[in-house]
Formats: sequence, C-alpha cells, structure tokens
Amino acid sequence: MVEAVPVFAHPTARIRKLELAQPWTWLARGWSDLQKTPQVSLGYGLLATITGYLITWGLVSLDMGYLVLPLMAGFLIVGPLAAVGLYEASRRTEQGSPTSFAIALAAFRRNGSQILLMGVALLLLMFFWARSAALLFFLYFGMDPPSFENLFVETFLSAGSWQFLIIGTIIGGIFAFAAFAISVISIPLLLDHPEMNVIEAIAASFRSVQANPATMLFWAGLIVVFSLAGLVTLYLGLIVTLPLIGHASWHAYRDTIELDRD
Repeated sequence: MVEAVPVFAHPTARIRKLELAQPWTWLARGWSDLQKTPQVSLGYGLLATITGYLITWGLVSLDMGYLVLPLMAGFLIVGPLAAVGLYEASRRTEQGSPTSFAIALAAFRRNGSQILLMGVALLLLMFFWARSAALLFFLYFGMDPPSFENLFVETFLSAGSWQFLIIGTIIGGIFAFAAFAISVISIPLLLDHPEMNVIEAIAASFRSVQANPATMLFWAGLIVVFSLAGLVTLYLGLIVTLPLIGHASWHAYRDTIELDRD
C-alpha cells in the first residue's frame, strides 16, 4: 500500500506502508551489502573509529573530557550524514556498478549543495545538543565538572546522578529523534535523486515517519542499539556497526519511498 505525499514542484513521493518487522529485512540486506563491499564498508567503519579516538583525545587535551559522553550520544544526530558514502556503495551495488572507497568518499558530489545544507541542519542540532549537555553538567556538578578519569563514577554512580541521567537522556532523545525524523529518508533521497532539494527531502522524510510511526520507532531503536554497541566498545564496534546501519538505511529508504516523474 502506498500513500501519495506532495513534495512541492518535483516528482511526487509516494510513501509505502511498512510492516513492523521490516527493519530486520533492512539489516539483512545491509549485512549482504557489507559482505559485497567489505573494503569500502569496513574502511568507513575504521575511519569512524579513528575519528572517535581523535575527538576524544582532543576533548581530554582541552580539559573538556566531560563532553565525551554527550558527543558519543551526538553520533546519533550526525550519523546519517557520515554514512553518505555507504548509501552510495549500496546504491551502486543495487545497480550492479563497481564501487570503491574513493567513489564512496566522493558521493557528496551527486547533490553536493543540498546534502551540505542537510549537513548544516544536523550539525546545528548537534551544536545545540552539546550546549544543552554542557549546561546540564554545570547545573548538576557546578563549575567544576568531572574529569575524564572520574567521568564514569561521577555520571553513573554519584548521589543524584539518576536525575542527571534521566533528564539528559530525555533531552538527548528529543534531539536524536528530531535528527532521525528529518534525515532517515532525506539524505539517501538527495543522493539517489539529485534533482530533489533539501526542503522536499526533509518533507518526504518527516511524512515517512508520520505514515509509519511504529516501524520507524522500531528502526530508530535498532539504530540506537547498534550505535551504542559500537560506541561502548571504545569505538571498535563501529568498524562493523556503522557500515551495517548505513547500508541498512539505504534499504529503509528504498522500501519506504516511491517516486513518480512527470
């Protein structure tokens, strides 16, 4: 079943009604793509792991280690942008075209200006989340937030930390779901159809979530689980979980959106 969704002057996006269990199919297809393009997929995952280490090192060096946990959570906000090359690898695999790490890294060129605007939107959400998290730390820990060495104990085991964690999780969840709602479909759509613009793509993404709330919430939950699995293993798990989610997200888009051209 499909539902017509007007998206301004460009081709009409039709949103399919999805089964609740559909995300498992996306993960299976994503795993298949990972196996077909291991160098691209694992290379992307390794790059994410190295980036995670560099960001952590930078924050600790600046005596801002208390922001490591919020920025790890912020990965859920900017992750869709980081996975553009993986969408391209899946797109080319679907078409039977050869792919490489260089081709994946150059994927932005297909619709560079609009993907860049989408990236700006996600980075703004990330910025406001980071500022909110910093404010929350100062409210609960005063002007002397916990050092990186004591971050786990102070955040999870200190008196009153449960209030801090609950409020932080709620605020972070709001930012993460906002990012999910506007990007779950939009970035793959912009890559697949360079004639689309960012406003149209965001509208299609948001309406996709509206049309399939249970399935999309389930998919968002799976993304959180796999992302956390990658992050809590000191970023090493991202070598596999990032490409798996990235490839699966391409198939989520393909199963959700249909386009009719005039």
